[in-house]
Amino acid sequence: MSSEDHKLKILDKYILSQVVIATVACIVLFVVVWIAPETLLKVIKRTLSGMYTVSMAVQLLVLEIPKILNKALPVGLFLGALFTFDKLSKDSEITVMRSFGISFSRIVAPVLVFSLFVTAACFVVYDKFIPISVKKHNEIHKENPSSHFVYTFKDASGAPEKIMIVSNFDNNKIEKLVVLNFSGEQYADANILSNIMIAENAVYEDDVWKLPVAKQYKLDREGIFELIENVDDVVIVSGQKAKDVYTLMTYSVKRERELKNNELWNYIKLLKKENLMDEYSYMLNKYLQRYFHSLMCILFAALGCLLGFSQPREQRLIGFTIAIGIVFSYYITLPFFDLLAEKRVLSPYLTASIQPLAVLVFTYLVKKIKDV
Repeated sequence: MSSEDHKLKILDKYILSQVVIATVACIVLFVVVWIAPETLLKVIKRTLSGMYTVSMAVQLLVLEIPKILNKALPVGLFLGALFTFDKLSKDSEITVMRSFGISFSRIVAPVLVFSLFVTAACFVVYDKFIPISVKKHNEIHKENPSSHFVYTFKDASGAPEKIMIVSNFDNNKIEKLVVLNFSGEQYADANILSNIMIAENAVYEDDVWKLPVAKQYKLDREGIFELIENVDDVVIVSGQKAKDVYTLMTYSVKRERELKNNELWNYIKLLKKENLMDEYSYMLNKYLQRYFHSLMCILFAALGCLLGFSQPREQRLIGFTIAIGIVFSYYITLPFFDLLAEKRVLSPYLTASIQPLAVLVFTYLVKKIKDV
Protein backbone atom coordinates (compact mmCIF):
# COMPACT_ATOMS: atom_id res chain seq x y z
CA MET A 1 0.00 0.00 0.00
CA SER A 2 1.39 3.40 -1.00
CA SER A 3 1.77 6.27 1.45
CA GLU A 4 -1.03 8.18 -0.32
CA ASP A 5 -3.44 5.23 -0.10
CA HIS A 6 -2.63 4.86 3.58
CA LYS A 7 -3.41 8.54 4.21
CA LEU A 8 -6.71 8.25 2.35
CA LYS A 9 -7.66 5.21 4.40
CA ILE A 10 -6.98 7.14 7.62
CA LEU A 11 -9.01 10.05 6.22
CA ASP A 12 -11.90 7.71 5.37
CA LYS A 13 -11.91 6.30 8.90
CA TYR A 14 -11.86 9.77 10.41
CA ILE A 15 -14.76 11.11 8.32
CA LEU A 16 -16.74 7.89 8.71
CA SER A 17 -16.35 7.87 12.50
CA GLN A 18 -17.53 11.47 12.72
CA VAL A 19 -20.59 10.81 10.53
CA VAL A 20 -21.51 7.58 12.37
CA ILE A 21 -21.36 9.29 15.79
CA ALA A 22 -23.41 12.27 14.58
CA THR A 23 -25.93 10.02 12.81
CA VAL A 24 -26.48 7.79 15.84
CA ALA A 25 -26.93 10.87 18.04
CA CYS A 26 -29.49 12.34 15.59
CA ILE A 27 -31.38 9.04 15.34
CA VAL A 28 -31.60 8.72 19.14
CA LEU A 29 -32.74 12.33 19.42
CA PHE A 30 -35.35 11.83 16.67
CA VAL A 31 -36.74 8.71 18.38
CA VAL A 32 -36.93 10.43 21.77
CA VAL A 33 -38.59 13.56 20.35
CA TRP A 34 -41.05 11.51 18.29
CA ILE A 35 -42.03 9.12 21.07
CA ALA A 36 -42.08 11.58 23.98
CA PRO A 37 -45.10 13.87 23.40
CA GLU A 38 -47.95 11.38 23.03
CA THR A 39 -46.85 7.74 23.32
CA LEU A 40 -44.67 8.14 26.41
CA LEU A 41 -47.26 10.26 28.22
CA LYS A 42 -50.04 7.77 27.42
CA VAL A 43 -47.98 4.79 28.61
CA ILE A 44 -47.01 6.57 31.84
CA LYS A 45 -50.65 7.49 32.59
CA ARG A 46 -51.86 3.95 32.01
CA THR A 47 -49.03 2.51 34.08
CA LEU A 48 -49.82 4.80 37.02
CA SER A 49 -53.53 3.93 36.74
CA GLY A 50 -52.73 0.20 36.87
CA MET A 51 -53.75 -0.64 33.29
CA TYR A 52 -50.15 -1.55 32.45
CA THR A 53 -47.50 -3.23 34.54
CA VAL A 54 -44.01 -1.73 34.43
CA SER A 55 -42.84 -4.66 32.30
CA MET A 56 -45.71 -4.18 29.85
CA ALA A 57 -45.03 -0.44 29.65
CA VAL A 58 -41.37 -1.00 28.81
CA GLN A 59 -42.27 -3.58 26.15
CA LEU A 60 -44.79 -1.24 24.53
CA LEU A 61 -42.27 1.60 24.38
CA VAL A 62 -39.63 -0.68 22.86
CA LEU A 63 -42.15 -1.95 20.29
CA GLU A 64 -42.80 1.65 19.19
CA ILE A 65 -39.17 2.12 18.16
CA PRO A 66 -39.26 0.15 14.84
CA LYS A 67 -42.24 2.24 13.67
CA ILE A 68 -40.15 5.37 14.26
CA LEU A 69 -36.86 3.97 12.97
CA ASN A 70 -38.02 3.88 9.35
CA LYS A 71 -38.27 7.68 9.56
CA ALA A 72 -35.35 8.21 11.93
CA LEU A 73 -32.73 6.40 9.81
CA PRO A 74 -32.82 8.64 6.69
CA VAL A 75 -33.36 11.82 8.73
CA GLY A 76 -30.61 10.89 11.19
CA LEU A 77 -28.16 10.24 8.36
CA PHE A 78 -29.17 13.49 6.64
CA LEU A 79 -28.58 15.61 9.74
CA GLY A 80 -25.53 13.59 10.78
CA ALA A 81 -23.80 14.20 7.44
CA LEU A 82 -24.83 17.85 7.50
CA PHE A 83 -23.52 18.40 11.02
CA THR A 84 -20.23 16.60 10.30
CA PHE A 85 -19.46 18.48 7.10
CA ASP A 86 -20.50 21.77 8.65
CA LYS A 87 -17.98 21.14 11.44
CA LEU A 88 -15.28 20.11 8.94
CA SER A 89 -15.93 23.29 6.97
CA LYS A 90 -15.95 25.47 10.07
CA ASP A 91 -12.59 24.04 11.18
CA SER A 92 -11.21 24.47 7.62
CA GLU A 93 -10.46 20.75 7.47
CA ILE A 94 -12.20 20.33 4.09
CA THR A 95 -10.17 23.28 2.74
CA VAL A 96 -6.96 21.58 3.85
CA MET A 97 -8.02 18.25 2.31
CA ARG A 98 -8.82 19.90 -1.02
CA SER A 99 -5.50 21.79 -0.95
CA PHE A 100 -3.80 18.38 -0.99
CA GLY A 101 -5.65 17.54 -4.20
CA ILE A 102 -8.41 15.40 -2.67
CA SER A 103 -11.66 16.03 -4.54
CA PHE A 104 -14.93 16.67 -2.72
CA SER A 105 -16.37 13.50 -4.29
CA ARG A 106 -13.53 11.48 -2.76
CA ILE A 107 -14.09 13.14 0.63
CA VAL A 108 -17.79 12.15 0.72
CA ALA A 109 -17.12 8.59 -0.56
CA PRO A 110 -17.05 6.94 2.93
CA VAL A 111 -20.33 8.68 3.80
CA LEU A 112 -22.01 7.31 0.67
CA VAL A 113 -20.69 3.82 1.45
CA PHE A 114 -22.10 4.13 4.96
CA SER A 115 -25.44 5.26 3.48
CA LEU A 116 -25.70 1.93 1.65
CA PHE A 117 -25.67 0.11 4.99
CA VAL A 118 -28.25 2.51 6.41
CA THR A 119 -30.40 1.93 3.30
CA ALA A 120 -30.27 -1.83 3.89
CA ALA A 121 -31.13 -1.32 7.57
CA CYS A 122 -34.11 0.88 6.65
CA PHE A 123 -35.39 -1.78 4.25
CA VAL A 124 -35.04 -4.53 6.87
CA VAL A 125 -36.96 -2.39 9.37
CA TYR A 126 -39.84 -2.15 6.88
CA ASP A 127 -39.79 -5.83 5.99
CA LYS A 128 -39.09 -7.48 9.34
CA PHE A 129 -39.12 -5.31 12.45
CA ILE A 130 -42.27 -3.24 11.92
CA PRO A 131 -44.59 -6.24 11.16
CA ILE A 132 -43.14 -8.12 14.16
CA SER A 133 -43.51 -5.13 16.50
CA VAL A 134 -47.13 -4.55 15.44
CA LYS A 135 -47.92 -8.24 15.98
CA LYS A 136 -46.31 -8.23 19.44
CA HIS A 137 -48.10 -5.01 20.30
CA ASN A 138 -51.47 -6.57 19.43
CA GLU A 139 -50.63 -9.67 21.47
CA ILE A 140 -49.79 -7.61 24.56
CA HIS A 141 -53.04 -5.67 24.20
CA LYS A 142 -54.88 -8.89 23.28
CA GLU A 143 -56.10 -7.13 20.16
CA ASN A 144 -57.38 -9.25 17.29
CA PRO A 145 -58.64 -7.41 14.25
CA SER A 146 -62.37 -7.88 13.81
CA SER A 147 -64.10 -6.91 10.62
CA HIS A 148 -67.15 -7.09 8.40
CA PHE A 149 -66.36 -8.66 5.02
CA VAL A 150 -68.44 -8.84 1.83
CA TYR A 151 -67.46 -10.66 -1.36
CA THR A 152 -69.40 -10.92 -4.63
CA PHE A 153 -68.91 -13.93 -6.89
CA LYS A 154 -69.49 -12.98 -10.54
CA ASP A 155 -69.89 -14.92 -13.78
CA ALA A 156 -67.97 -14.24 -16.99
CA SER A 157 -70.35 -11.42 -17.95
CA GLY A 158 -69.91 -9.69 -14.59
CA ALA A 159 -73.38 -10.58 -13.27
CA PRO A 160 -73.48 -11.65 -9.60
CA GLU A 161 -73.75 -15.38 -8.90
CA LYS A 162 -73.65 -15.13 -5.13
CA ILE A 163 -72.80 -12.65 -2.40
CA MET A 164 -71.08 -13.80 0.77
CA ILE A 165 -71.39 -11.61 3.87
CA VAL A 166 -69.27 -12.30 6.96
CA SER A 167 -70.58 -10.29 9.88
CA ASN A 168 -67.56 -10.93 12.06
CA PHE A 169 -64.10 -12.31 11.39
CA ASP A 170 -61.83 -12.60 14.42
CA ASN A 171 -58.50 -14.35 13.96
CA ASN A 172 -59.57 -17.77 12.54
CA LYS A 173 -63.21 -17.61 13.65
CA ILE A 174 -65.75 -16.85 10.92
CA GLU A 175 -69.08 -15.93 12.49
CA LYS A 176 -72.60 -15.06 11.32
CA LEU A 177 -72.24 -15.71 7.62
CA VAL A 178 -74.96 -14.98 5.06
CA VAL A 179 -74.89 -16.27 1.47
CA LEU A 180 -77.17 -14.78 -1.19
CA ASN A 181 -77.48 -17.07 -4.22
CA PHE A 182 -78.80 -15.66 -7.53
CA SER A 183 -80.73 -17.65 -10.09
CA GLY A 184 -79.16 -16.00 -13.14
CA GLU A 185 -82.51 -14.53 -14.21
CA GLN A 186 -83.40 -10.86 -14.20
CA TYR A 187 -86.63 -9.15 -13.31
CA ALA A 188 -87.10 -5.40 -13.91
CA ASP A 189 -83.33 -5.05 -14.45
CA ALA A 190 -82.63 -6.67 -11.09
CA ASN A 191 -81.03 -10.05 -10.47
CA ILE A 192 -83.34 -12.58 -8.87
CA LEU A 193 -82.37 -14.35 -5.65
CA SER A 194 -82.90 -18.09 -5.65
CA ASN A 195 -82.09 -18.75 -1.99
CA ILE A 196 -80.53 -17.32 1.13
CA MET A 197 -78.40 -19.31 3.57
CA ILE A 198 -77.63 -18.15 7.10
CA ALA A 199 -75.13 -19.80 9.43
CA GLU A 200 -73.79 -18.92 12.85
CA ASN A 201 -70.33 -20.17 11.91
CA ALA A 202 -68.33 -21.07 8.83
CA VAL A 203 -65.19 -23.16 8.45
CA TYR A 204 -62.28 -22.65 6.07
CA GLU A 205 -59.87 -25.56 5.68
CA ASP A 206 -58.10 -27.32 2.83
CA ASP A 207 -59.09 -24.48 0.45
CA VAL A 208 -62.80 -25.07 1.09
CA TRP A 209 -65.40 -22.73 2.62
CA LYS A 210 -68.06 -24.80 4.38
CA LEU A 211 -71.16 -24.15 6.47
CA PRO A 212 -71.41 -26.96 9.06
CA VAL A 213 -75.02 -26.04 9.94
CA ALA A 214 -77.14 -23.52 8.08
CA LYS A 215 -80.72 -22.47 7.51
CA GLN A 216 -81.74 -22.17 3.87
CA TYR A 217 -84.55 -19.95 2.61
CA LYS A 218 -85.67 -20.79 -0.95
CA LEU A 219 -87.42 -18.02 -2.90
CA ASP A 220 -89.65 -18.04 -5.94
CA ARG A 221 -89.36 -15.64 -8.88
CA GLU A 222 -91.33 -12.95 -7.03
CA GLY A 223 -89.03 -13.14 -4.00
CA ILE A 224 -91.51 -15.00 -1.78
CA PHE A 225 -90.23 -17.76 0.51
CA GLU A 226 -91.17 -21.20 -0.82
CA LEU A 227 -89.28 -23.38 1.62
CA ILE A 228 -87.31 -23.01 4.81
CA GLU A 229 -85.05 -25.91 5.74
CA ASN A 230 -81.94 -26.82 7.70
CA VAL A 231 -78.92 -27.94 5.68
CA ASP A 232 -75.58 -29.39 6.78
CA ASP A 233 -72.05 -29.30 5.40
CA VAL A 234 -72.79 -26.86 2.60
CA VAL A 235 -69.74 -26.03 0.48
CA ILE A 236 -69.80 -22.38 -0.61
CA VAL A 237 -66.64 -22.27 -2.67
CA SER A 238 -63.55 -24.44 -3.08
CA GLY A 239 -60.16 -24.48 -4.77
CA GLN A 240 -58.06 -21.45 -5.66
CA LYS A 241 -61.07 -19.13 -5.48
CA ALA A 242 -61.70 -20.17 -1.89
CA LYS A 243 -58.07 -19.48 -1.04
CA ASP A 244 -58.19 -16.06 -2.72
CA VAL A 245 -61.33 -15.03 -0.86
CA TYR A 246 -59.87 -16.13 2.47
CA THR A 247 -56.65 -14.21 1.78
CA LEU A 248 -58.61 -11.09 0.87
CA MET A 249 -60.60 -11.36 4.09
CA THR A 250 -57.58 -11.87 6.37
CA TYR A 251 -55.54 -9.09 4.74
CA SER A 252 -58.47 -6.67 4.64
CA VAL A 253 -58.29 -6.26 8.43
CA LYS A 254 -54.58 -5.42 8.35
CA ARG A 255 -52.72 -2.23 7.60
CA GLU A 256 -49.85 -2.36 5.15
CA ARG A 257 -47.22 -1.97 7.88
CA GLU A 258 -48.39 -5.28 9.39
CA LEU A 259 -47.38 -7.16 6.23
CA LYS A 260 -43.93 -8.29 5.23
CA ASN A 261 -42.75 -7.48 1.72
CA ASN A 262 -43.65 -10.85 0.20
CA GLU A 263 -47.07 -10.82 1.91
CA LEU A 264 -47.79 -7.30 0.72
CA TRP A 265 -46.72 -8.14 -2.85
CA ASN A 266 -48.97 -11.24 -2.92
CA TYR A 267 -51.85 -9.13 -1.61
CA ILE A 268 -51.24 -6.53 -4.32
CA LYS A 269 -51.34 -9.19 -7.05
CA LEU A 270 -54.57 -10.56 -5.62
CA LEU A 271 -56.16 -7.11 -5.51
CA LYS A 272 -55.33 -6.62 -9.18
CA LYS A 273 -56.69 -10.07 -10.03
CA GLU A 274 -59.96 -9.21 -8.25
CA ASN A 275 -60.06 -5.80 -9.97
CA LEU A 276 -60.10 -3.91 -6.66
CA MET A 277 -58.20 -1.04 -8.23
CA ASP A 278 -58.45 1.64 -5.52
CA GLU A 279 -57.01 -0.64 -2.87
CA TYR A 280 -54.54 -2.04 -5.42
CA SER A 281 -53.19 1.42 -6.27
CA TYR A 282 -52.86 2.41 -2.63
CA MET A 283 -51.08 -0.78 -1.58
CA LEU A 284 -48.77 -0.72 -4.61
CA ASN A 285 -47.85 2.86 -3.70
CA LYS A 286 -47.03 1.83 -0.11
CA TYR A 287 -45.03 -1.17 -1.36
CA LEU A 288 -42.94 0.97 -3.73
CA GLN A 289 -42.41 3.56 -0.99
CA ARG A 290 -40.56 0.94 1.03
CA TYR A 291 -37.90 0.83 -1.67
CA PHE A 292 -37.83 4.52 -2.56
CA HIS A 293 -37.92 5.62 1.06
CA SER A 294 -34.98 3.35 1.86
CA LEU A 295 -33.05 4.75 -1.11
CA MET A 296 -33.64 8.24 0.30
CA CYS A 297 -30.85 7.42 2.76
CA ILE A 298 -28.33 7.68 -0.08
CA LEU A 299 -29.81 10.92 -1.43
CA PHE A 300 -30.04 12.46 2.04
CA ALA A 301 -26.44 11.50 2.77
CA ALA A 302 -25.19 13.21 -0.40
CA LEU A 303 -27.39 16.26 0.15
CA GLY A 304 -26.33 16.53 3.79
CA CYS A 305 -22.67 16.60 2.79
CA LEU A 306 -23.33 19.30 0.18
CA LEU A 307 -25.42 21.49 2.50
CA GLY A 308 -22.84 21.10 5.26
CA PHE A 309 -19.99 22.22 3.03
CA SER A 310 -19.63 25.98 3.06
CA GLN A 311 -17.20 28.64 1.96
CA PRO A 312 -15.33 30.62 4.69
CA ARG A 313 -17.76 33.56 4.72
CA GLU A 314 -20.94 31.64 3.88
CA GLN A 315 -23.87 31.67 6.31
CA ARG A 316 -23.91 28.18 7.87
CA LEU A 317 -27.45 28.35 9.26
CA ILE A 318 -28.78 28.30 5.70
CA GLY A 319 -27.86 24.62 5.27
CA PHE A 320 -29.63 23.57 8.48
CA THR A 321 -32.70 25.66 7.61
CA ILE A 322 -32.94 24.07 4.16
CA ALA A 323 -32.48 20.59 5.66
CA ILE A 324 -35.30 21.06 8.19
CA GLY A 325 -37.54 22.41 5.43
CA ILE A 326 -36.83 19.39 3.21
CA VAL A 327 -37.49 16.87 5.99
CA PHE A 328 -40.73 18.64 6.98
CA SER A 329 -41.91 18.89 3.36
CA TYR A 330 -41.04 15.26 2.65
CA TYR A 331 -43.06 13.75 5.49
CA ILE A 332 -45.98 16.17 5.44
CA THR A 333 -46.65 15.47 1.74
CA LEU A 334 -46.55 11.65 2.05
CA PRO A 335 -50.29 11.35 2.93
CA PHE A 336 -51.13 13.63 -0.02
CA PHE A 337 -49.36 11.33 -2.49
CA ASP A 338 -50.94 8.29 -0.81
CA LEU A 339 -54.35 9.84 -1.50
CA LEU A 340 -53.46 10.60 -5.13
CA ALA A 341 -52.47 6.95 -5.58
CA GLU A 342 -55.59 5.60 -3.87
CA LYS A 343 -57.89 7.80 -5.97
CA ARG A 344 -55.87 6.84 -9.07
CA VAL A 345 -55.19 10.47 -9.93
CA LEU A 346 -51.55 9.54 -10.51
CA SER A 347 -49.83 6.20 -11.07
CA PRO A 348 -48.46 4.57 -7.89
CA TYR A 349 -45.07 4.43 -9.60
CA LEU A 350 -45.15 8.23 -9.87
CA THR A 351 -46.57 8.95 -6.41
CA ALA A 352 -43.93 6.72 -4.79
CA SER A 353 -40.99 8.13 -6.76
CA ILE A 354 -41.82 11.82 -7.19
CA GLN A 355 -40.33 12.88 -3.84
CA PRO A 356 -37.01 11.03 -4.28
CA LEU A 357 -36.77 12.41 -7.83
CA ALA A 358 -37.37 15.94 -6.50
CA VAL A 359 -34.63 15.48 -3.88
CA LEU A 360 -32.31 14.08 -6.55
CA VAL A 361 -32.84 17.14 -8.75
CA PHE A 362 -32.37 19.46 -5.79
CA THR A 363 -29.14 17.66 -4.82
CA TYR A 364 -27.82 18.14 -8.36
CA LEU A 365 -28.69 21.86 -8.27
CA VAL A 366 -26.96 22.32 -4.90
CA LYS A 367 -23.87 20.59 -6.27
CA LYS A 368 -23.84 22.98 -9.23
CA ILE A 369 -24.37 26.04 -7.04
CA LYS A 370 -21.67 24.99 -4.54
CA ASP A 371 -19.35 24.19 -7.48
CA VAL A 372 -17.85 21.13 -5.84
